[in-house]
Amino acid sequence: MTKHTVPFTDLAATTREVQADVDAAVARVVRSNVFVGGEDVERFERAWAAYCSTAWAVAVGNGTDALTLTLRALGVGRGDEVVVPANTFVATAEAVVLAGATPRFADVSPTTLLLTPETLDAAIGPRTRAVIVVHLYGQMADMDAIGRVAASAGIVVLEDAAQAHGATWRGHRAGSLGRAGCFSFYPAKNLGAFGDAGAVVTDDADLAARLRCLRDHGRAPGSHYVHEVVGANSRMDAVQAAILSVKLPRLEDWTQARRGIAAAYRARLRGSQVALVVEASGSHSANHLLVARVPSRDSVVSGLAAAGIGAGIHYPIPCHQLEPYRRFSRGCLPVAERAAAEVLSIPVFPHMTDEQVSLVCDELLARVPVRGCPDVA
Repeated sequence: MTKHTVPFTDLAATTREVQADVDAAVARVVRSNVFVGGEDVERFERAWAAYCSTAWAVAVGNGTDALTLTLRALGVGRGDEVVVPANTFVATAEAVVLAGATPRFADVSPTTLLLTPETLDAAIGPRTRAVIVVHLYGQMADMDAIGRVAASAGIVVLEDAAQAHGATWRGHRAGSLGRAGCFSFYPAKNLGAFGDAGAVVTDDADLAARLRCLRDHGRAPGSHYVHEVVGANSRMDAVQAAILSVKLPRLEDWTQARRGIAAAYRARLRGSQVALVVEASGSHSANHLLVARVPSRDSVVSGLAAAGIGAGIHYPIPCHQLEPYRRFSRGCLPVAERAAAEVLSIPVFPHMTDEQVSLVCDELLARVPVRGCPDVA
């Protein structure tokens, strides 16, 4: 390691670990001449469903399509509203609009920055059909209490688990507690492809069948030129499926490494002005991101960059304040708005060393002002 150089993430180290197996898997796909769908995709679907403890997995082109097609498969569209947290990547709200529905933004917890049963309840209106619960940063929201609120309102619960591969809520895997769970396998995810890819998991056989139809131009089962509905072209490449199948058996070890790194950060930063987002009781985070709230955030980010420390901001603008989505806003969401000015993502990746963790902490503590956010770690 070059002194004062810690990347935000290290995909190269992960790739080196799987390179030989990936090369063999890709060569096998090339020899097969089956590049879209086929046995490699079906094999990964079976493995991913088993990992998530669901009956079905439907592979799609990316995580955004996973959300959009699931909403469409459930009949959510024009005239309907879908509750989404304001603190999320834009794809959550984007999927609602692409499905023809209206996002209804909700505020989040000040400690976890996730949707809560209270903020969900406050956002539900007479046209609300569904809620997308985002397991942001790799931590699952309180699915028990959220499920009760949703059941009382008669709305469908979907999980945006794009950052939560392997996370659990009271022992249940991300993706297994809603009507469906939607995943992204973008390369930087905890389980990442070598390009875009996504999947939906569900115990609903009819929903899985509709998703398989929608992802493939609305084709009728077993037919190439009979199209039942207006669909989309969102099929997973066989190469990506083969790569994901190689990486999946290593996911638990990588997740445990992330958890150990997060624990080391928490021990070192406890009591400081670096307020790490709380891991709630009942949640076992996959630690896709480790997010702190710090005063003078932009100055801290600049200082870390000058010291060679990679950092991110997830996310600097709440969704309801992004230009294309302001028309759906119903006023101030104070927790999400304040957090957007304070959040800072620090490096966490499976091959990170103790020396790198220590260096990040030293540089971070040297740059965070004494005043500011209270410690909530």
